[in-house]
Amino acid sequence: MLSVISDDKVSQWSSQRILMRVDYNCPMSDGRVTDATRIDRTLAGIKRLTDAGASVILMSHFGRPKGVRQAEMSLAPVRAYLSDILGYDVTMADDICGTGAAEMASALAPGKVMLLENLRFHAGEEANDPDFAASLAALGDIFVGNAFSCAHRAHASTEGVAHLLPAFAGDTLAAEVHALHTVLETPKRPVAAVVGGAKISTKLAVLEHLIERVDHLILGGGMANTFLAAGGADMGLSLQEADMYDTARKIMTAATAKGCQLHLPVDGVVAETFAEGADNKVVGNDTIGSSEMVLDIGPDSIARACAVLDQCETVLWNGPMGAFEVQPFDKATVQLARHAAMLTAQNKLISVAGGGDTVAALNHAGAAGQFSYVSLAGGAFLEWIEGKRLPGIAVLSITP
Repeated sequence: MLSVISDDKVSQWSSQRILMRVDYNCPMSDGRVTDATRIDRTLAGIKRLTDAGASVILMSHFGRPKGVRQAEMSLAPVRAYLSDILGYDVTMADDICGTGAAEMASALAPGKVMLLENLRFHAGEEANDPDFAASLAALGDIFVGNAFSCAHRAHASTEGVAHLLPAFAGDTLAAEVHALHTVLETPKRPVAAVVGGAKISTKLAVLEHLIERVDHLILGGGMANTFLAAGGADMGLSLQEADMYDTARKIMTAATAKGCQLHLPVDGVVAETFAEGADNKVVGNDTIGSSEMVLDIGPDSIARACAVLDQCETVLWNGPMGAFEVQPFDKATVQLARHAAMLTAQNKLISVAGGGDTVAALNHAGAAGQFSYVSLAGGAFLEWIEGKRLPGIAVLSITP
């Protein structure tokens, strides 16, 4: 179980320096943050600490500078956004863990926030270098891990520093772990998983883990083509993985053995070209032409998937049902996402989603805000639902 920040703990942290790992790897353009969702999710937890008189030192990465300082990957736009939203000048330590950073941290007034420059400007971050971790730890009195999306990596700021200071899970990270634990370990049943995306090979461990935990597995996207082809359907020019046919058949057999009902598309939207507004039609699985490709699941498949959600109490969603970025091949993703959102709004369904293109797909459908919880994590989300141990979570855990 996580070592969370209780109200009693917060009340004892007046004048303490809280070193908090966040994930502010946000979209930016022309020196401005263009999507502050990741930042905004942490603000309530930060304010909870500063209102109690603690000072907060935020640390994050941005991009992949590979240990080399690059001006276009500076966190200066994040500092500007934080200053605007908090209403005072948030200082930023340019040297990350040098003398300047140490002096700024020591001088940081209770109730205020400072930001470190991009952690990945230092090669010691991704290498989990002990000296770099020690330099970070010297800046604070208490470590708070609050970046679930980075927890699958044992880096200096996510794992190394947690061994050197009293370590706790931040509010945002704790909420994410609670949501995922609820949907996978203690769900209200029946529980369904909606899994889409291009390839089985990238989500093999996810599928193997889910068939042991869910009652219904609804598949879409390119991976569904591979399952259908493995069952004998001629998929024309559709995206598929011929080398995964045996694997798909094994998953279908294992799902039956585990009592998990696998739902594959019964029809699809096909076109001969993959382009915006391309001529398209709906066909059954047995009438796909040799020059056609399936780019979305069809209306009968959408209706069946919606009917499955109608009888479920919980759904876990990962991946789009079709090529949602290009119209008109976004219909299945939009309709199914909106149906799940409607059921959630009616308190008939607990809905948790995340990983890869999922957030973009749900935003495109206008449904993300109505899901019970939407994770912004990519790799960490997938590794969690694969059942893997996340080092940035394990280091924040205590035995019951």
